[in-house]
Amino acid sequence: MAEANYPISGSCQCGGVTYQLLEAPLAVLACHCKECQKLSTSAFSITALVKPESVVFSGELKEWQRWAESGNKNFAKFCPECGNRIYHFDPDRNDFIKLKPANLDDTSIIQPSLHIWVSEKQDWFQLPEGVEVCMGQPEL
Repeated sequence: MAEANYPISGSCQCGGVTYQLLEAPLAVLACHCKECQKLSTSAFSITALVKPESVVFSGELKEWQRWAESGNKNFAKFCPECGNRIYHFDPDRNDFIKLKPANLDDTSIIQPSLHIWVSEKQDWFQLPEGVEVCMGQPEL
């Protein structure tokens, strides 16, 4: 992972939600599942797994919920004004949240070391050499 100076500021597109990431993520993942393709309107979505206490949010956040076919809960917090997703979480787990790091001011930490749900990836996307790959949902 790239060296970065913490805290790193982040915000939604309209600036109504801001946050400070206080320390490095536990991991950075690229998810290729169909739901993440819908979310990102691209080939995959980037997620930084961070400890809940390592990020401080300001501004109003709304919540959206969905359940995966596996039964896993995937809840999302987003800006009610611009709709920009800020993070995802599973309410049954409190060891990490899934921050959407593309809205950080310094995006140098966005270097995925694990690509997940590769079984659903777009055929045209070539995985980088040397990254770990998981065909479905990894044990996190």
